[in-house]
This record gives sequence, structure tokens and C-alpha cells, in this order.
Amino acid sequence: MTHVIAVLLHEGVQLLDVAGPVDVFAAANEHGGRYVLRTATVTGGPVRTSAGVTLAVDCAVADLPPLGTLIVPGAPDWRPAVLDRELQGALKHLATAAGRTAAVCAGAFPLAATGLLDGRRAATHWELAEALARRFPRVSVDADSLFVRDGNLYTSAGVTAGIDLALALVEEDLGADAARAVARHLVVFLARPGGQSQFSARSRVRQPRTPLLRTVLDAVTAEPGGDHTLESLARRVGVSARHLTRLFRAEAGTTPARFVEQVRLEAATTLLVTGGDPLDAVARHAGFGSPETLRRVFQRELGVTPGAYRERFRTSGPPGVERV
Repeated sequence: MTHVIAVLLHEGVQLLDVAGPVDVFAAANEHGGRYVLRTATVTGGPVRTSAGVTLAVDCAVADLPPLGTLIVPGAPDWRPAVLDRELQGALKHLATAAGRTAAVCAGAFPLAATGLLDGRRAATHWELAEALARRFPRVSVDADSLFVRDGNLYTSAGVTAGIDLALALVEEDLGADAARAVARHLVVFLARPGGQSQFSARSRVRQPRTPLLRTVLDAVTAEPGGDHTLESLARRVGVSARHLTRLFRAEAGTTPARFVEQVRLEAATTLLVTGGDPLDAVARHAGFGSPETLRRVFQRELGVTPGAYRERFRTSGPPGVERV
């Protein structure tokens, strides 16, 4: 059976919020999908995106067939969509009837305005999370996750996270092999699980002014499993361990050991959800050395064991992987 996907456009919408998910589903049609893609506005007229590009649409909302999936892209200025009563009525009608509804980035705002997100968890761009929580206090806003599913409602973080969400929906429909093939075709990283942070460990620290400190940060990020003791890092850039520690605190707002651990934790989460390696191999490749060290860091930082994390967020790979 075909699966109709409609993108509900509105004035000022972000172009990539539309194009990213649409390209994922279009590519999935080359790998077993039977998606029929439609774009619509309330009136059937074109819209001007926030980038200044005008988009024509296939039809008006009233002319859409029954939907398997409704996609609600966001706009950098979310206020007009929230105040547009015609848009709200159309969105609520479509979302109530669709098999599932996925809001991308600031698309969470018009979806929340319908009341359908009341009492549910929702994600949005990290810069907008506070505004979403303040405007819609009945919504439980997740300010960190890439995307969130609550029942048949999906919401994602900013812009490119819409691609992550669309890949997850393809995997839900067609399986991990198809989603992996689509990701390869689009040259994107496949299995960023919904619960993964919107930020990489590298981007969470302040951008240092000193070139040698940037060299150290980049080296650790490029090879999480490498030899990254304080002494070895200091030797790499020709300074004392004490001086390097001072630079980390002053410019990156953290310590060398803490940064290394966060990079390794991020690497371990990726290895756990994208492959089937046993935990000792994951610990070794991520730089933790032993499963016990890996387990201890997971418990302290994430409140779960590595095995439980894998079970919750795993998107591909063989069943029956080791649990600790």
C-alpha cells in the first residue's frame, strides 16, 4: 500500500525543514518505500520561505487524500503560525486524522497551539525551548534531545534534526537496512538516536582563543580511543601539564579529563546504537578501556547502564547483544 505524506507549509517556513524530510522519503522510494509526497497550504497558494525562496504547493489542505504522515515544518518567526486560526484548524484536523504527525524544529509551536501536545513531551530547537515552554506550559519540553516520540506525535530539534527524524520514520516503516541505505545516499550520519543531545561534546565547550588548545580539542574529538592523558596531550602541543590545565579552565570552561570523558561517552553512545560489538569492544574503541569503566560513566552521566541505553535507542544491528 502507498503511504501518503503531506507537508503543511505556511508563510515564513524554513526551507530545510521542508526539503530535508522530503528528500529522505523520496530517497526511500528507491529502497522499497511507496511514499506519495504532497505539499499543501490552507488555500493552495504559494508561500515565501524565511530564505526568500518562494515555494509552490501541490494543493490546498481540503484536497489532500487521507494521510499516513503529516509533516509540520517550522518558521524562525513562529508567532504568525501560532496566531493563524485557519492554519490551526487545518493542522488540528489533519493531525487528528493522520497516522502520525511529525513537527520539525519550530513546527512544534503551531502543533502545540492546537492543544494536541498538551501533557506530552516535545522537542524543538534548543534556542526555542524556553519560549515553547513559556508559551505552552502544558507541554513537557525536552530542550536537549534530537527528536521525541510521544504516541503518534513526533517533534524534532532544529533544522537538520528533521532529517534524523525522517530517517527514524523510514526505519519504522521499512527497517534499518533501508534507513541505512537512504542515509548513505544522502551522505548523512545514520543512527543519531532521538535521545542524543543536540550538541556534540566538542560544540558544548567554549571556542578557545589559543590555537594550541584548539589543536588538542580537535585531536581528542578525532580519536576518542587514543592516548589522551594530561601528560600526553601536553606533550602533543609542547606545554606543561599545568599550563594546559589552566588553558582548559580559562578558555574551554572545563578540565582536560572532563572533556576527554565527554568525547568518549559520546563515541560510546554512537557505537552502542549503530553496531553490535560486545561491550568490551565498545569500551576499548571509545577509550574507556574496560566495560566496568564504561558502565560506571554511563551510570553517573546518563543514569542507565550501557546495555539499557543500547536497548532503548538502538536503531539497527543484530539482536541479542550483550547487556550490562
